[in-house]
Amino acid sequence: MEPHPRADTNTAPPAQQPGEAARQAECGPDDAEGGPEAQSGRLRFLDRAARRIARGVDLDETLRGLYEAAIPAFADVVLVHLREPLAAGEGLPAEPLALRLHSFAQGPEGAVIAASPGGAAGLVRPTVTTPFAELLLARQPVFGEVPEVEAVVSELLAPVASMPTASASAPAPAPASAPGRRLIVAPLYGRRHLLGTVALLRAAGRAAFTADDLLVAAQLATHTALGVEASMPSGHEASAADALQLRMLPSSLPETTGVRLASRYLPAAETSQVGGDWYDAIPLPGNRVALVVGDVMGHSMTSAAMMGQLRTTVQTLARLDLPPEEVLYHLDEQAQRLGSEHMATCLYAIYDPISQRLLVADAGHPPPVLLHPDGSGEVLQVPPGAPIGVGGVPFETWELPAPTGGTLLLYTDGLVESRHRDVWTGLDLLCGRLEAVAARVAPPPLDMLCDAVLTLLDPDARDDDVALLAARFDGFAPRNVAYWFLSPQPQTAGRARQLTRRALHRWGLGSMLDATELMVSEVVTNAVRYASRPIALRLLRTEVLRCEVGDDSPQVPRMRRAQAGDEGGRGLFLVDQLAERWGATLLSTGKVVWFEQQIPEEYRQRGPEAA
Repeated sequence: MEPHPRADTNTAPPAQQPGEAARQAECGPDDAEGGPEAQSGRLRFLDRAARRIARGVDLDETLRGLYEAAIPAFADVVLVHLREPLAAGEGLPAEPLALRLHSFAQGPEGAVIAASPGGAAGLVRPTVTTPFAELLLARQPVFGEVPEVEAVVSELLAPVASMPTASASAPAPAPASAPGRRLIVAPLYGRRHLLGTVALLRAAGRAAFTADDLLVAAQLATHTALGVEASMPSGHEASAADALQLRMLPSSLPETTGVRLASRYLPAAETSQVGGDWYDAIPLPGNRVALVVGDVMGHSMTSAAMMGQLRTTVQTLARLDLPPEEVLYHLDEQAQRLGSEHMATCLYAIYDPISQRLLVADAGHPPPVLLHPDGSGEVLQVPPGAPIGVGGVPFETWELPAPTGGTLLLYTDGLVESRHRDVWTGLDLLCGRLEAVAARVAPPPLDMLCDAVLTLLDPDARDDDVALLAARFDGFAPRNVAYWFLSPQPQTAGRARQLTRRALHRWGLGSMLDATELMVSEVVTNAVRYASRPIALRLLRTEVLRCEVGDDSPQVPRMRRAQAGDEGGRGLFLVDQLAERWGATLLSTGKVVWFEQQIPEEYRQRGPEAA
């Protein structure tokens, strides 16, 4: 490959402006070319710059390290164009070439200020000519006066004209149309592939770059590229992180009577490490459902692993039917046992479609938002407790109304908070967006509502994951519920059969009477044997007929095969044969044994209202 044209190293630089000598003596690399003192200054500058860039632990800190090292010691404006998306691991970046601009300039009193345009204005799709492609492949910096790459360089420098003027003490950058030797363009190459380019620009009143400055720029580009690449997960780690995140989020949401659910999850960016945001919906006895959203602080495989453990713990605690504050208390204990420095926020709510009430406990999480049936949005006033992992802090459960037709939104802070706005501003925008959607379509479908909410996100300012869980409250009509408390006495089974018979006659389900009476009698008889407090009997009529019998004994019944001479032991066998489904749920206060039967087709066609 032929060497690329460069400036003649024997060309004398322009005369220095007043005050230039003082800045050269201080900064080092701005010195006139040649001489031991000038070379020593460049070495000192590169040592400081390399250490400053290497301190960056993520992309933003790495680029800021370059800017603070190079401005004003070496340049007045630094433009870094990174490929979008940045490829991780062995894969090649997507084509055609798209570069995202990250720019900084010298501001008032010499401070380094951000001057990057956002949105589409910050995305450059340069016309890649063959000479420019060869420049990138050669991994060598060049002056802006090289004719073969002048067209592409002008595209890269187009945003300079719209950048804010620095200050009276810092001269404006040279015009992008004819930068000449006041510009150096260097490719950013990692260990495997091209990451982008860096352009170093000097103002019009300052000495032009020299040939030795090309070597300095090459070193700056190398250190920056390695720092950018180190801030990205490797290909193996990225794929493992993605798989881990997908595995630990729910593959689907449960379908429960009385509430409809929808969810969304968005990672921060393709190059971000896996986060610790999660959501869940867990069916509970009595057609209730637990709604959970949480966020482990930090972005790493450790955060994701801790998230998985906390989510599993929440599922186990929820199935014990503990109140929300107890769930958060035990979750906090578990987080401390994990021995991790990571903390988490979590909001745990239980929706009861029969009482149409909501129980909520908050551990440092953003408050839920309720879209009322009339289309108005409200931020629910749930006092936040301490985050999970702090330890020794009590949590409280708050009871709130859950109106039929309302929609509850649980979310992580990435939805309402960004670098450009605080949480409360984001909450105002969220309520406004919900009300706007409800004004167009009433009631808005859940999927439409979730998609509309996500349009609040600013892709250029979003640096956190977003988890969103939406619940539409359909409620449960009281006429479809029959509920009794019965004393644990020998005659209780007969009383339960009598009450069941009345309820089924009232609902027009006489054809199900014999089988239902038999199963109710068997389950209640078993509860009477072990209970010391009143037994709860509940019948629920939906698409199926569900019977629940609760008592205070923690002993869960097991089906066994009765011998020919045994007088008992056949109750659960009969339930297993007659019911569509059955099971037992262990609670903190005892247990619930339940069974379900399919309601006859003619009744479902007629509907519960006709009955």
